[in-house]
Amino acid sequence: MAERERMPLLLYGAGGHGRAVLDAARATERFDVRGFVDDDAGRWGDRVHGAAVLGGLDVLRRADAQPCAVVVSIGDGEARRRVARHVEALGLPCATIVHPQAVVGSGAALGEGTVLLPLAVVHADASVGRHVIVNTAAVVEHDAVIGDFAHLSPGVTLGGGVQVGAGSHLGLGACVVPGVCIGRGVTVAAGAVVVDDVADGAVVAGVPARPMRGVLDDAG
Repeated sequence: MAERERMPLLLYGAGGHGRAVLDAARATERFDVRGFVDDDAGRWGDRVHGAAVLGGLDVLRRADAQPCAVVVSIGDGEARRRVARHVEALGLPCATIVHPQAVVGSGAALGEGTVLLPLAVVHADASVGRHVIVNTAAVVEHDAVIGDFAHLSPGVTLGGGVQVGAGSHLGLGACVVPGVCIGRGVTVAAGAVVVDDVADGAVVAGVPARPMRGVLDDAG
């Protein structure tokens, strides 16, 4: 694709997940990456794999940013939600990025701002909401429904018809059996196998997954 045909793109978030999204955006050959936006003033002026960290939120308000699409490249769901609100309030479009090594099945739907990283699979007639992360080698089987701002960590596997509520985070290698419903704001620990429905806000871990009383330090 010719350079002039590529969509100008800013990435909001220059951390580890931002680097992964940068690679995916470049691999698509659909975007002209203009650089990063980041809230950490100490990073302004840095370069991340050749892409400049241009500044903070004010970058999006400048006239030269107005033709750009934005992808919120932040792993944390609440931070991603907060930044997405700012981007939308400015009237900037949010890009959906699908790495060329990801697979999207017939009839599957992807919301704006969602990112599919390498080897991710979203199978037939699945529905993935807005600003969702389907991370490396995660599998969303047929007819699954994923809510806005959810994060499926690398290696997650969702069986057919699974529902995942908005803002939920499934840790590395977690599995959910077909037909299970996971509520909003749920944390599923790395390696957990979820065989029963999970209530909103719960933290579950283990095989089979059971509710935890404390908050896990890192879901993966």
